Amino acid sequence: MSMVRRSNVFDPFSMDLWADPFEAFRSIVPAASGNSETAAFANARVDWKETPEAHVFKADLPGVKKEEVKVEVEDGNVLVVSGERTKEKEDKNDKWHRVERSSGKFARRFRLPDNAKVEEVKAGLENGVLTVTVPKAEVKKPETKAIEISG
Repeated sequence: MSMVRRSNVFDPFSMDLWADPFEAFRSIVPAASGNSETAAFANARVDWKETPEAHVFKADLPGVKKEEVKVEVEDGNVLVVSGERTKEKEDKNDKWHRVERSSGKFARRFRLPDNAKVEEVKAGLENGVLTVTVPKAEVKKPETKAIEISG
């Protein structure tokens, strides 16, 4: 039995389970097609986990130098990770067989929850992985005061 791939991007059952789930949208979003200078933003994959102490973001940025990445907080609660992966210099004598690594600008934005301490954000880049740690404010439990019942 062969699998037939239907091309309706709005039909959730039309996608091949083993293919890239975003492939159908690459024709709609030009920057994700790989032909654009800004295709790198689509490849800035980010994991976001919450621990009891902080929100931790990890982004794979292979080949990107610390100076080429910016981590900012906009509007008080939006974490912005942006930068640019520079294109490798080409020699006219080189014969390329395959070009899969993307280059260009990338930007990812994340709305932080109310308990984020945005003034204490820390970031580090090690072995091509950017780690951004946003500490969480302590959640104060509401005080309960017992009221004596007279009578």
